[in-house]
Amino acid sequence: MRLSYSSRAVIAAGFAITLAITCVSVAEEDDAAKVRSLELKWTESYKQRKIDILSSLLAEGFVITVEDGATYSKSGYITHTADDSVQVKVAELSELKVHLHGNVAVVTGDYHEKGISNGKPYEYRDRLTDVWMKREGNWQVIASHYSVPVK
Repeated sequence: MRLSYSSRAVIAAGFAITLAITCVSVAEEDDAAKVRSLELKWTESYKQRKIDILSSLLAEGFVITVEDGATYSKSGYITHTADDSVQVKVAELSELKVHLHGNVAVVTGDYHEKGISNGKPYEYRDRLTDVWMKREGNWQVIASHYSVPVK
């Protein structure tokens, strides 16, 4: 059986579309894995006060909203992180979900932090939403929001 030109064109187009969808899916999986890895790197850098790494992960216009509703810029967040009156003993993420939207990734999850602040123990259990943007091939966090879950 011989296929007509139009039949061959339809089959070729179907194959091309399937291949394109597969390539996009693989790229999205790669981006999601990269953002998840950067979330873990950010948390560990915060815990260990690695300011140079934090600075590279946070976009210049970065803003964070914390549990009490206060907001901080990149410099304010870095100043807080560098404060040696706070010793972070535990900083861990769980239930992370990465939602990709082109060059933007929205990450949701749970955050647990435990440590000592001004000589007194503290512990936080929060929900987080982080927004990452891919610029010139690099992901940076542009916004973050932490809130205390209602029990």
